[in-house]
Amino acid sequence: MSKRRDIEGHIHSLDEISDIMGAMKNLAVMETQKLTRLLSAQERVVSSMHAAGTDFLTFYPEALPRGEDGRLLFLVIGSERGFCGDYNDKLLARVHERLRIVHDKDPVVFTVGRKLAARISDKLTVAVSIDGASVAEEVQSVMSQVMDHVHRLQRQDTSGRPLTMTVVSHVFETNGVNTQTLRPFETSPGQTIRFTGPPLLNLPPRTFLTELVDLYLFSLLHKIFYSALLAENRARVSHLEGAIQRLKKQASELERKRNILRQEEITEEIELLMLSAERLRRR
Repeated sequence: MSKRRDIEGHIHSLDEISDIMGAMKNLAVMETQKLTRLLSAQERVVSSMHAAGTDFLTFYPEALPRGEDGRLLFLVIGSERGFCGDYNDKLLARVHERLRIVHDKDPVVFTVGRKLAARISDKLTVAVSIDGASVAEEVQSVMSQVMDHVHRLQRQDTSGRPLTMTVVSHVFETNGVNTQTLRPFETSPGQTIRFTGPPLLNLPPRTFLTELVDLYLFSLLHKIFYSALLAENRARVSHLEGAIQRLKKQASELERKRNILRQEEITEEIELLMLSAERLRRR
């Protein structure tokens, strides 16, 4: 009897855990739907700005400063919450892979996400680590922190050259880790010119490009953060679905054992009744 009750208590606990995970999965699904709409709109913004910048540089190529890249800055966008499998481990594996290639250039590593920070080993030196976004509404705040720290790192760099930012993050579209170096408005040879005349400007070309690049990078980082958060929630949905299925399988096995124990108890009760009846007949 006590063993069967222990099993029933375990089944009840598994059911409660399964209900909690189901609620977490539903929240992740809702967040995925919201982020899908935001990402679609942000992609259109980035695409239009990139087209405008590329068209501008076809007529004012001298406005784009030339020179060697500055100190490397790796911005690694991980998860703020758990239940997303090996999401952060894949990011760290990619970072270590890239660092083996550029180890002689003393890069700066900047991580975003509490769960990512918890997975970092002593082998990786991180200059800055901040909490990430749990929902889409927190992306703006996280972005502001990122830009503040990037500007501070730029001021601390004694070489005077601009930092070259490389973003390591999950991408929703490819369902994998992507490494993207942010070099805005790079033109390729033989690119088609869409307009016959240069754009009309109210600012000097170099000033216009500087402001456009700042706005473009800010919009591009928004897109990257939305895509990473969307990939994180999709990974969480997949991970929780697997966990819920395993819990249901375990609960089903426990229910089978409980039924067997209950059948044994019923058999013992029937035997006791039959023995009692036999004794009464003998008396």
